[in-house]
Amino acid sequence: MVANLKPARTRYVIVGTFPQGNHFGYDSWITPVILVFSLMSLIWLTLLISAHLAECVPEKPKRSALNQLTRTLLRNYDCGVRPVHNWTTPTTVYIDLTLRSVLDVDGKTQSITTSIWYRQVWTDEFLVWDPDEFEGIKEISLSSEAIWIPDVIISEFVDEGKSPPIPYVYVNSSGSVKNKRPIQAVLACTLEMYAFPFDKQNCSLTFRSLLHSVQEINLALLRNENTTANDRKQFMNDGEWELLSIPSRYRLSQQNETEYAYIQFNVLIRRRPLLYVVGLLIPSIFLMLVDVMSFYLPLNSGTRITFKISILLGYTVFRVNMTDELPVTAVRTSLIGVFFVVCMALLMLSLIKSILVVKLLHYSEKEVKEMSVSACLLDKYGSAGHVFTESALTSIKTLDHINPSGDYELENSLDEDLLSLNEIQDTPTGLEWLLQELVSLRLAFSQEDSESAAQSEWLALCSKLDCFLFRLYLLVLGLYAGTLLLLWVNWSFA
Repeated sequence: MVANLKPARTRYVIVGTFPQGNHFGYDSWITPVILVFSLMSLIWLTLLISAHLAECVPEKPKRSALNQLTRTLLRNYDCGVRPVHNWTTPTTVYIDLTLRSVLDVDGKTQSITTSIWYRQVWTDEFLVWDPDEFEGIKEISLSSEAIWIPDVIISEFVDEGKSPPIPYVYVNSSGSVKNKRPIQAVLACTLEMYAFPFDKQNCSLTFRSLLHSVQEINLALLRNENTTANDRKQFMNDGEWELLSIPSRYRLSQQNETEYAYIQFNVLIRRRPLLYVVGLLIPSIFLMLVDVMSFYLPLNSGTRITFKISILLGYTVFRVNMTDELPVTAVRTSLIGVFFVVCMALLMLSLIKSILVVKLLHYSEKEVKEMSVSACLLDKYGSAGHVFTESALTSIKTLDHINPSGDYELENSLDEDLLSLNEIQDTPTGLEWLLQELVSLRLAFSQEDSESAAQSEWLALCSKLDCFLFRLYLLVLGLYAGTLLLLWVNWSFA
């Protein structure tokens, strides 16, 4: 039994079935028990506080396999050194090109703006790892500024344009690096605009290393030549230009006793002429046809020259409005520019011809006789008794044998009639006065008929001249139109 324990300084005795003489005091064993209990409580309290604090403080995350692989590859990497273990081994860069669209062709600056997808593939011997050591990772993306990039450029490069930056490249476990990026390239190109709008252009893109020779950096095609030449799937074929092919070839060039590798892509494109045929050629042809039909207006109507001037002014306004549609070249004028100039020249020639014919039509009789050319034309095309015969112009028969009383007989000569009319008689009778009036009337009518006949004959001659010049105009116009048509047909189907 254990006795009740009381505080204060009272001594207690524990009575039990102990052997006789073995009575233990409280002070001999209760103190260590309390100390042990207190220590255990402190330990438990410490454990509880530590567990609570451990729940409140987040555990430091474990580094991912991708992060470890990136750090491992780039820890001792030097992006300024060509990535080969043996410096005599050249780095082969495989190049591929895909044309997306042709954005602009500027004949004045001799440049072409294109949108292309450019791919480079090479082997980096310093970027090799075992995928099993990094949770099976076989390909990662790295910053293009952190690794070595070949200095391959485009020789015809003028301006990069609005190309989106791609700051990463893909690297696989075997060390193969893939660099893909879109480029909006402004390229220098020798443009031949003479056959516009049936022209074809051949622009080249030459890839080469800027500094490294072929012993350091060699170039090769990623795909075979036939596949690259006939790849038109990604080209936007709904615009003004049609992609024909992209042939490519590899060549070596020697400079200062050092060989450099080149890969040249030739972009062959052809312009679709329908827009320019409808907007430029057909309106010009219509105006020329209207001008040709204006030759059927009468010479003496007075409206032919006005009508032709209106056509010439309309064509001039049309040319001014269509100036921006024509190619501008500083070396050679395009054929369509020559076409417009010749059309305007033909319109002016047609107007000058009409002015000349109308002027000849309104010449006086005296001026006609003084013109040697007109005299020759009269001798050739005029017939005796029909074209300005002297008898019609200088003599008119009077009344024949007017002798109502048998006392008067009129001569056949006009001069005698005029002389008889001019004779002054002191006392003219009524019959003599009547005779004078009749002769005057006949003379007036004869002169009027003569002038009318002369005018009719001269009008007929001017009509023949107008017809001759019209046929000559049609011949020149037909030869010119046929030549242009043959040239454009050959260029469009070539």
